[in-house]
Amino acid sequence: MLYSTADDWRRAPKKRVLFFGMSGLGKTHVSNLLRDNGDWFHYSIDYRIGTRYMGEYIADNAKAHAMQVPFLRDLLLSDSIYIGSNISFHNLTPVSAYLGKPGDPAKGGLPMEEYTRRQEQFRQAEIHALQDTGYFIDRAQALYDYPHFICDTGGSICEWVDPEDPADPVLKALSDRTLMIWIEGSEAHTQELIRRFNRAPKPMAYQPAFLARCWQDYLAEQGCDAGEVDPDAFIRWTYGRALAHRQPLYAAMARNWGVTVSADEIATIRDQADFTEVIASAITRATAAA
Repeated sequence: MLYSTADDWRRAPKKRVLFFGMSGLGKTHVSNLLRDNGDWFHYSIDYRIGTRYMGEYIADNAKAHAMQVPFLRDLLLSDSIYIGSNISFHNLTPVSAYLGKPGDPAKGGLPMEEYTRRQEQFRQAEIHALQDTGYFIDRAQALYDYPHFICDTGGSICEWVDPEDPADPVLKALSDRTLMIWIEGSEAHTQELIRRFNRAPKPMAYQPAFLARCWQDYLAEQGCDAGEVDPDAFIRWTYGRALAHRQPLYAAMARNWGVTVSADEIATIRDQADFTEVIASAITRATAAA
């Protein structure tokens, strides 16, 4: 672990941390809070994915739709208009919109073959973005002289790693440069996340084997063909299963590679001093359990 004791962490002139866990439990909120403090460089994995690794996919997809409209087609072919995505830290919708949902095209769904192709593009993009963390640590120090660094990861980080493998290349690279922190939600948090998702379902990335199993189970349970699937109904059905699938993976990542803080602890953080003490307590718990 990057910081052996709570006092090592408190005294560290350069604090480097990485948050992981389900979306909606405070990763981005605390990252923004620390960044606004002025001493922390905030590296958003989702932003890096959308701007560096999937930007062309997203723009080309928008252009392909525009080319189906004669008026826009003529303007595109004459270079009279520009189509691109307006991704920001606060608006990552272009990434999720490109990922899409599988099912009936009449309801906005994608054929499963195309959907899984985009899932694979995202998997590769997220792995690359995670492996860029060390580069951004060095860049933040060399260019901007930020003393502290926080990496805000997406909920799907656990889908692409093996937390029980001490040689996992992604986790080893991350833990060598950052203190990895799992934000763990309670059962009440889980139910609230499901409630929010059911109200506004959004695309997610899934481990290929998990996705294939859910797809076949859903088709069998609903007694329908792939082209008849309601896209929103499928991802709502899958979401709770995805939370249960990810929970033990997050727990293993924290046990073998980092520390755990509760979402309730995260909710108490109001400034950098609060953050320092919450993480110090997590390090103390982790070292006592080792």
